[in-house]
Amino acid sequence: MAGTRNPGMPLDLAWVHDVRENLSALERRAQSIPGRRSVKKEWQAAWLLRAITCMDLTALNGDDTPGRIHRLCAKARQPVRQDMLDALGVGDLQLHTGAVCVYHAYIEAARRALADTTIPVCAVSTGFPHGLSPLRQRIDEIKASVAAGAQEIDIVITRAHALTGDWRALYDEVAAFREACGEAHLKTILATGELATMRNVGRASLVCMMAGADFIKTSTGKEGVNAIIPVGLAMVRAIRAYRERTGVDIGFKPAGGIRWAKDALVWLAMMKDELGDPWMRAPLFRFGASSLLGDIERQLEHHITGRYSADFRHPMA
Repeated sequence: MAGTRNPGMPLDLAWVHDVRENLSALERRAQSIPGRRSVKKEWQAAWLLRAITCMDLTALNGDDTPGRIHRLCAKARQPVRQDMLDALGVGDLQLHTGAVCVYHAYIEAARRALADTTIPVCAVSTGFPHGLSPLRQRIDEIKASVAAGAQEIDIVITRAHALTGDWRALYDEVAAFREACGEAHLKTILATGELATMRNVGRASLVCMMAGADFIKTSTGKEGVNAIIPVGLAMVRAIRAYRERTGVDIGFKPAGGIRWAKDALVWLAMMKDELGDPWMRAPLFRFGASSLLGDIERQLEHHITGRYSADFRHPMA
């Protein structure tokens, strides 16, 4: 489950309009991270195990079924084979993923499958992935998912508010979603690949946090461009600025296109450098991923045996 709730704050338009983003500087910084932070051998295995604990294991496809969700939840409970954990010396770690993320229709199936665990169920909401259904309908969708047992809600913003600079409308929208969530944690998807400029990304990040978002998330995974490091840098620096101003810690979730273990290591290194160790743990950091886990398992088995295994040795759902 995510950490302390974000109470939000009044919309500060002067602060929002003051946001600037230097794209070339962000790109240079992004390129420097893999070379500056390189972990090998047992340290790499430890970082990969940490990445698993920060994963929102996700099933957001039109052909999902209750059986597939049940298998996904089984994978969330036991993401790595026990013999591999024993070989790594962490057999008693009780390793599991950070959450399971599903459509509203499969909340009940996921809750049943995870009933005796602490793994939260996350539901995508508000007309995911485009967020263009009527506002009242989107609010009711959140309430329905919370009533069904979702402990975390991933919402999508109306991109047009950011693209036209209507920050008041964006603030009011996210604040209404935050109220509808009640005790459930609110993760706000910016769909950064559709926001046109890095400045819009920085400003939208700030406005969503002001409105009470507990997490800000890069993407739905359905855009043409999803989670990329320069965008992540702009967003986590907004988190740092918000923390310095309010004292509130906001979580971050990159999602979409993160398929390889080496990519997970770069994202973790960025979080460590930019925000520190607390943002390398599930309460404040998540990967939105469906295929990443398989490659991490292959890398862990390579660490143990010196050989790369076939994908079928590490099935998902």
